[in-house]
Amino acid sequence: MKGWHKRPVVHQVTDARPSLSADIGKREKSYFIKMGIRLICLILAFTVPAPLPVRLLLFAGAIFLPYIAVIGANAPPRGTTGAPDVEDSGQSEIPRHRREIGS
Repeated sequence: MKGWHKRPVVHQVTDARPSLSADIGKREKSYFIKMGIRLICLILAFTVPAPLPVRLLLFAGAIFLPYIAVIGANAPPRGTTGAPDVEDSGQSEIPRHRREIGS
């Protein structure tokens, strides 16, 4: 039966991970957008004469957005499960440099 054999896996350029600088740039942009929204929430909470529930919602945004922004900025890229090309030799691996944003 022809055609029933296992095909080799062909990797495409689109399968490649983005470069480290592109990944960091994307994380920084996301972080700064979230922190900008936080700043707007904080300013509006103090300056806009709105009902109490609206002001509480704005304060909640100002309080919780930094946590969300830092967690999102420091999360590993999606689809990453570690270093698949490194065999487990039983020795401790020297940690790779990882740039974290915010704290």
